[in-house]
Amino acid sequence: MTHTIPIVMAGDYDPVGDGFVASLGQPGGNITGVTTLTRELSGKRLELLKDTVPGMARVAVLWDPTEVSAARQLRDTEDAARGLGLQVQALEVRGLDDFEGAFAAARQGRADGLTVLAGPGTGGDHRARLVDLAAQSRLPTIYRAREFAEAGGLMSYAASDREMVRRAAYYVDRILKGAKPADLPVEQPTKFELVLNLKTAQALGLTIPPHLLLLADDVLK
Repeated sequence: MTHTIPIVMAGDYDPVGDGFVASLGQPGGNITGVTTLTRELSGKRLELLKDTVPGMARVAVLWDPTEVSAARQLRDTEDAARGLGLQVQALEVRGLDDFEGAFAAARQGRADGLTVLAGPGTGGDHRARLVDLAAQSRLPTIYRAREFAEAGGLMSYAASDREMVRRAAYYVDRILKGAKPADLPVEQPTKFELVLNLKTAQALGLTIPPHLLLLADDVLK
């Protein structure tokens, strides 16, 4: 990776942990931009899922160990789950061929819900298959991007992609005008989106709590 050409992130999961910047406040190199706060959102996603699934006690976590920050994301999710009184069943997936086995393990482990962490094996290319398997398994699932809810997933909670791209463009403009990436603090997102799919909730026999309907940025019917 170049250490001289300015690079603007439009949503890295953990830029400090991944070694891209020295700190959020003082990047110290040629990289700056916006972080997604994916790690910090793990607990919030579990809270939302628990509020939606009555009596949820065990949650499966789909994660890809080849993703650079995956182990940290998993630890954060496990810590958040303990705080909510939830047991965690971690399920590794490295690609499409692992999906069916992971969902079978979740069913066998009597998971009440599922959360999907970021990673190549859980990316947009495999979105439809993830959503289909969750439906077939009747497993209430919360995702990390609104596209999953739009594809038929139960719910998603994440930083706004549109806002992050807009802020990334601001960084590009500053750098083109002479600013140095090392002097531009990495921004954390301030706008988050909760997307609910009522059709999927109905198919799963779930009733979305009224307070979540009020909080939702988008309710798909």
